[in-house]
Amino acid sequence: MMLSLSSADVSREERFDWFADLVGRAISPTEIIHDRSGDFAADASVLGLGPVQLSNFSYTPLRSRRTPGLIRRGDPEQYHLAVVTGSPMWISQQGSESGLVTGAMVLWDTSRPYESGARNDGSPVRSAILQIPKTDIGHTLSNRIDRLLARPLPVDSGIGAVLAQYLSSLAAHGDELAPDDRGRLGRIATDLFTSLMAQHLDTAARLPPEALADTLRARITHFIDENLGDPALTPRTVAARHNISLRRLHQLFEGRSESVAATIRHRRLGRCHSDLTDPRLRHLPVYAVAARWGFASAAAFNRSFRHAYGITPTQLRRQSGE
Repeated sequence: MMLSLSSADVSREERFDWFADLVGRAISPTEIIHDRSGDFAADASVLGLGPVQLSNFSYTPLRSRRTPGLIRRGDPEQYHLAVVTGSPMWISQQGSESGLVTGAMVLWDTSRPYESGARNDGSPVRSAILQIPKTDIGHTLSNRIDRLLARPLPVDSGIGAVLAQYLSSLAAHGDELAPDDRGRLGRIATDLFTSLMAQHLDTAARLPPEALADTLRARITHFIDENLGDPALTPRTVAARHNISLRRLHQLFEGRSESVAATIRHRRLGRCHSDLTDPRLRHLPVYAVAARWGFASAAAFNRSFRHAYGITPTQLRRQSGE
């Protein structure tokens, strides 16, 4: 479940203190500085993804810092990677300063002091912050990742673009995710984060084959999720889009709980199940819901749905409306 919060629900006089407390609980104990000369506004959402967390913030520009004393008070021991949009922000840590960043990502370490701020150009700062436990990062990267602290990282191509789009998709659909889905998607986020760090550190060649396979599998799973509505989505098209053979694709999923084809079918059925129980979509016929998620045959959809859930799509919709 995604937790969404807004300063609009708090009295004007308490909004800044409310936000400072929220940051301390959702991110880490942090000193926040605002001149309070004008209105302060903020919105936030927090999505738990197993040990990983995605926090989205929109707020009036301000300054913040994390001191050694605050680190001693509480340290989640995480790397935080923020996709920054809106008003540009900067951060300095470990002798490095990002400069003004917007339309890019920036990384920091909660176990080290830092300072940050934003240029007030009349628009709020917007950031999607991926919070990754350090224990989830292999030694190959963790010994060198300091080189990337407080450095802007692009999101317009390659793995950076994939990760930024993935976080945006998680934020948009967080309320629709079951607990098991959230844990699995958190692992994908960690794999993409690791791959991005390796790319910028030029350590990909030194990563073990298992880590490279995990990263490719994460990219493939994300691609499947983003293209479920395409009836032409098959293992063969997935392999072609990732420049690997069909045999290599099947090898990647050997020993997993599902094959590639089963993964596509299961995720399509899950989206259909969600739509059929959504009162806002009751105007859509069952066959339209099936087509929306890539099922070209209504009969095949009905058979697969009943096999998966022990009930027909029509029966599910009728029960959900009672």
